Amino acid sequence: MRRTSSFQGTKINPLKFHRSQVKFLLFILPIATFMVLPIIYIFNHAFKPMDELFAFPPRFFVIRPTFANFSDLFQVASSTGIPMSRYLFNSIVITLVVVAFSIVVSSMSGYALSKLKFRMKRTLMTMNNIALMFVGASVIIPRYLIIESLGLIDSFWVHVLPGLAIPVGLFLIKQFIDQIPDELLDAAKIDGANHFQIYVKIIMPLIKPAIATIAIVSFQAIWNNAETSVIYINRESLKTFAFYMSTLTTASNVVAGQGMAAAAALIMFLPNLFIFIMLQSKVMNTMAHSGLK
Repeated sequence: MRRTSSFQGTKINPLKFHRSQVKFLLFILPIATFMVLPIIYIFNHAFKPMDELFAFPPRFFVIRPTFANFSDLFQVASSTGIPMSRYLFNSIVITLVVVAFSIVVSSMSGYALSKLKFRMKRTLMTMNNIALMFVGASVIIPRYLIIESLGLIDSFWVHVLPGLAIPVGLFLIKQFIDQIPDELLDAAKIDGANHFQIYVKIIMPLIKPAIATIAIVSFQAIWNNAETSVIYINRESLKTFAFYMSTLTTASNVVAGQGMAAAAALIMFLPNLFIFIMLQSKVMNTMAHSGLK
């Protein structure tokens, strides 16, 4: 069935560009241009020389672009002698590990809560829904006490383990799996498939939109997280790039660190932009359909 239809001479949702879309483009393009200005500013700001960073009135576009901010960022070490590359390496490894395992944990838990039968199933889901109501700042003290009792203070795992449980991810995946027909899973069981095979070969391919959404949420939460390095980490070699950014414009380095901070902000922003561009179609599918078509 074609996705085009006519109503008073106007084609709704045409497969290709149609002149009827012009009036919508005239409305959307100015808004899109306004929304993309912060992205353009971040790119311009990172390449500004020192005199343009402190120019008054401020300039939106860079006049004399330079890579000096990036070279300074990679050459300058922290006060403890740890190079910037170490912080960046920590952030990359921690983010990749947390995103991968959070997807596995959320999808397996969602499958169990949606399709398996066991005691306290409803209670566990209710607890997860209650967890959605709490912001991170409200659980700092109990989280610290739990992490300290587990002996995770000043270790690599303090970056990883607290980030594996994503209440919104579990909720979203369970809602997706709820819409998968039980008859499909029963047919797989008749063919001899066990729960793990059903999870890998049936569940995972059908919930790709939800997985993409969780990947973005988890990535942004971990990549931009400086709180863990501040509260739980004492060794400088275990801290992340997000924490290092906060040290570039300290009171003793407020002027000289502005260029490096601008370059670091661009480095922090690019992965977020890249992963959203790569997965945005899946995210839109999640919001539009919220399950199987």
